[in-house]
Amino acid sequence: MKEADEKPDGVYIVKDGKAKKVTPPATGFGKQVVTWENGKPTRCEVSFTERT
Repeated sequence: MKEADEKPDGVYIVKDGKAKKVTPPATGFGKQVVTWENGKPTRCEVSFTERT
């Protein structure tokens, strides 16, 4: 997958042949959950954790 080799570090969703970078948690700590429907990603939920 040549296109992935040219992208900076991160999480990408490839849908219909196009790569879209998932926005990382602003605090640098958190998780991302991708929801799939009919074999395709439909949405991504990003949550974050704040350290005290």
